Formats: sequence, C-alpha cells, structure tokens
Amino acid sequence: MIWDELETRLTQLAAEGLVRRRRTLDSPCGPEAVIDGRRLIAFCSNDYLGLANHPALIAAVQEAAARWGVGSGASHVVSGHLHPHEELEQRLAAFVGRERALYFTTGYMANLAVAPTLVERHDAIFADRLNHASLIDAAQLARAEHIRYPHGDLATLADYLKSNRARRKLILTDAVFSMDGDLAPLPELLELAERFDAWLVVDDAHGFGVLGPGGRGSLAYFDLPPSPRLILMGTLGKAAGVSGAFVAGDHRVLEWLMQRARPYIFTTASSPVIAAALLTSLELIAAGDDRRAHLQALIARLRNGLAGLPWRLIPSLTAIQPLIIGENQAAVALAEQLLIRGLWVPAIRPPTVPTGTARLRISLSAAHSEMQIDALIAALRECATLRPSPAKGEGAPVNRC
Repeated sequence: MIWDELETRLTQLAAEGLVRRRRTLDSPCGPEAVIDGRRLIAFCSNDYLGLANHPALIAAVQEAAARWGVGSGASHVVSGHLHPHEELEQRLAAFVGRERALYFTTGYMANLAVAPTLVERHDAIFADRLNHASLIDAAQLARAEHIRYPHGDLATLADYLKSNRARRKLILTDAVFSMDGDLAPLPELLELAERFDAWLVVDDAHGFGVLGPGGRGSLAYFDLPPSPRLILMGTLGKAAGVSGAFVAGDHRVLEWLMQRARPYIFTTASSPVIAAALLTSLELIAAGDDRRAHLQALIARLRNGLAGLPWRLIPSLTAIQPLIIGENQAAVALAEQLLIRGLWVPAIRPPTVPTGTARLRISLSAAHSEMQIDALIAALRECATLRPSPAKGEGAPVNRC
C-alpha cells in the first residue's frame, strides 16, 4: 500500500536524524521566544535588524488596514495593484539604484519567476552548487540546460561559459549563501557575464538591509554599477522584518517579467498592509547604521568567543554563523543540549546542506544583546568540555554533550 511506503520512508528519515520538527511560538519574532511556557534566547530567525516587531511597523500596519483594508482581491495585472504596491516598487528601485522593481509575495516566487522567464530550452543556466533551493527549482523549471559549478569556482565557471554553445546564457547565484554565510564574488561574476554575453541573476536575500552603504545590499557592498544584464532579487521577510520580495533591474527586463512571469501574473497580490509596512521598513533600514554596527560587533564577539572549539566555525562576515558538527545525530544532540540550557539554535542537516556537514546555523540579530551572545558562547564551551575523546584509531567522536 502507498501508505505503508510513506510510513517506511518517514521511519527512515527518523533513523537518519533528518526529521524536521516545528515549534509553536507564543511570542512575537525577536531575540527571545516563548515555547511551551519556556522563554528561550533564539538564534534562529533571519530578522537581522530586529525590525519584525518594531513599533513603527506595527503602527504602519494599523494605519494601512484602516485606509486600504487587508486584501488586494486580485493579481497585480487584474485589479490587485493598489497604491501602496506602486509606491513600494518605486521606492525599492530607487533604494537599490535600479531602473524598476516588481514586488512579489515571497522570495521563492520571485526566484521562480526570473530564470524561467528569461531562458528556456536550448539555453543554459550556470548555477553555483550551493545555491538556495528556490534557485535550483527555478533552473529546473526553466527547462534550460542546468550546469552547476563548484562553489565560488570562477575558473571552472569561465571554462563552462566558454565551451557552451547555448543561445542564451544565465549565471545564477546567491549573494550571501544562506547556510555558509559567505559572499559570492559578484564583481568577478559580472565580468564573466559581460565577457560571455550572459545574464547575471543575484539573489540577495541575506544581504539586503545588512550589507552595503545604508543597507542597500550586496551590489552596493561591492559598488557594482547598474547593468542591463544584472538582475537583483531581494527578500523583505528577513532584514526588512516583514514579508515578500522584489526583483529589480533594467526597465525592459522588468516589463518582460511583468508580462510573462507566471508566478507574478497568476497569483493574488500581497496585502496592501504589507506594502505599507515595508515602506516604513525601508526608512528604518536607511537610517539603521547603528543597528548594523551593533550587529557587526556581535558577530565579532561571537567569533572571538568560539575560537578554539572542536567544531569548525565557517568564515563569515554576515549574521549567518555556521558551526559545522558533521554527523546528523551529533548536530541534533548539540542543539538539544543548548535548548536545555535555554538557547534555541537550529540543527541544519541534509538535504539543506551536503552530507557530512550537519551544522548549527547561528543567526544573529541587531536585537541581540552582548549578554545573550556571551550566554551562547558559555553554553557551547561547556558542551565542548563534555564531548568525549575518540578512542585510539577512531575518527572524530559523536557529540553527546
């Protein structure tokens, strides 16, 4: 029976330490979370600037609901494009220094819109091997040849681009990689796109609001000028503290997306309340240098505090600080021990990350305090002292702290 097969596969997931568990919060998104009556210090969310529960955003939502209601009623191209949506798109384009922007309900939808609308059969997509799942799905949906190059390997990518005879070529990459926290070499990727006449599509989900002057993102961090072949996607449910995403770039590209991108055309527009909140969020991001400075100080404090631990802390200048544990069950066990100590840090396992690289994904926010960072450092150091030593001739031990 098909149900028996599902039961068997679920049991196998559990045996491999790959079962995901949802936790229900009884508190707003913030540096602390209440779960089952317990107050925990949370290092889980992507609310990098601490805006998700900001009073100004709450006030903007309340005012917008009274003025615009809560639903848009139709897709953007029918009758669901309200004034807050239009103003948001204009402000987003100006904020990131591009000619035009389109607002999408989610980042996943935005990514599914771009590549399949620009390329098709007989074209080729060149994608970093560590790209986000939405970019992988977008490449598959495009039905173009999907060529994955080793993470950050520009020489291999150049060889692939040079030897490929596709009609159209598209380079697809994260700007900040969501599970490693490192940055893509965007200036070099743009140079390759220029040399080989390719699109360059950049997913700046984890750089927007955090990196670059005024929080304008990874393109601003690298001081990349506008280019007709450079297309930016940014999400608005992370540092911006709300939800949704945008695609920005050359006005001709954005018009083509509006005309042909199925995830944009065939879905109801997001609530105008969300758009109004995002307009306020953009103001807070632009004025958020103090928040970004505090976040960078917390990142340095954490990295200094975790130096010398038996687990590998991947180099990262972003709010994403991955601590590589290795084996799935060991990562889960360490996360559970931190939970006992009042610290919520997610264990990330395959298929989200490569096999053998299960990790704790420590996500920092400008809303965290130095004391909360120190509590995490102390707990991890305590767990490290409880970690058993390997027997002679054995490999790395499984963490049972």
